[in-house]
Amino acid sequence: MFFWIYDYPDWLMALVFMFAFTAFGVGGLLLFRLTALDWLHRDSRANDMVGFAMSSFAMLYGILLGLMAVDASQNLSDMMTIVDREAASVGALYRDVGGYPAPLGGELKGILRVYTRDIIDNAWPMQREGITQQRTTVELDTFFKRIQTFKPADAGETVIHQEALRQANNLLELRRLRLASVNTGIQGLLWAVVLFGAAINIGLVWMLRMSRHVHVVLVGLLAAFIGVVIFLIAAMDYPFRGDISVSSDAFEEVYQSMMAPDAKAAGTKF
Repeated sequence: MFFWIYDYPDWLMALVFMFAFTAFGVGGLLLFRLTALDWLHRDSRANDMVGFAMSSFAMLYGILLGLMAVDASQNLSDMMTIVDREAASVGALYRDVGGYPAPLGGELKGILRVYTRDIIDNAWPMQREGITQQRTTVELDTFFKRIQTFKPADAGETVIHQEALRQANNLLELRRLRLASVNTGIQGLLWAVVLFGAAINIGLVWMLRMSRHVHVVLVGLLAAFIGVVIFLIAAMDYPFRGDISVSSDAFEEVYQSMMAPDAKAAGTKF
């Protein structure tokens, strides 16, 4: 829902959310005090009744925000784990295909080098825009076609081939999980409920009768905090977008530690 926040630095968007919610809270409070506060407090017990309703709504809303924050944070953590496992699978597969006889082993390693570099340089920046790249799929298809045509000549090659196939299938599974999460986030209807709940909680504080300066400070602090929490959830919502996101460091580490030396030795571009 808040896709536009990923185009700007997180600190700036946090300030925007704080300002927007605070402006709504304080502006609405001043208008409410001028128009409806006296009418509401014709009953001397109004403050007590509003306080009771406010505590009930605040508890329910706090639970909703807490569950959303935990879910977004857990999803981000899970994707970090999946990406680490995917990068490790690429590294293990690269090591396994090195046991194939020449020239097939070198060719398969070359494909994996290009694939890994392409993920880092092209696929990852596109993921941050919500786009899943298809070129890497072509490279994997080429890799699978070459590996599936291999016929082991002895028991040793059979073991290597079976392990490479297992690792390649594991890589495909982890890759699908990553790509499926690029555009998976909290549904718009749930965001609408969250914003509606924020308006209710801020509005209930408007209904309390107290000194104006205390009222403004109380509403301003509450609105600013709600704004920051909603921003934090939105920033973590899509795990590959924005500053709070999964990086390609795991792939970069695998490439630099295992593939770059081979590429230099072979005199290739990567």
